Amino acid sequence: MTAAQAPVAQAPVALREGEIFHGPSKTLTDAHFLMFSAVTGDVHPSHYDVEYAKGTRFGKPLAHGLLLASLTALGASNARERIDGYVLIEQGSRFLRPAAVGDTLAPELAIERVWREDKRLLCRVQTKLVNQHGETLLEGFHVYRVLEVEAKG
Repeated sequence: MTAAQAPVAQAPVALREGEIFHGPSKTLTDAHFLMFSAVTGDVHPSHYDVEYAKGTRFGKPLAHGLLLASLTALGASNARERIDGYVLIEQGSRFLRPAAVGDTLAPELAIERVWREDKRLLCRVQTKLVNQHGETLLEGFHVYRVLEVEAKG
């Protein structure tokens, strides 16, 4: 392939305020809880020990909060082809309801704000995780720095 035939890299299309993206829905299993425990080292019995969890106010093992937050990854959503150069610099979450094995969760991401601070381009994304009953389990946000491609010439 000659240089003239080589594909030309194009800059990603910028995300715009008001756009909404969705991640894949996921039905939680014991395997998700165990894998997350293995990766993070969070082996608290409230996440996997049925007998222990019976004594809690929820009565059953619950998903790790950070596992739920990770399901809101912008890179797992249908925005993934448009976020080259987006670097996560901040995130926060508020947990409204628990999730357990068997729950099916669907992430929704809304572009809330795109702005400049000095020479930096930033993007704030509202995050939400909804279960199979339409209940919101998590509300949060991500802030990304958008690394811009410098024009050469």
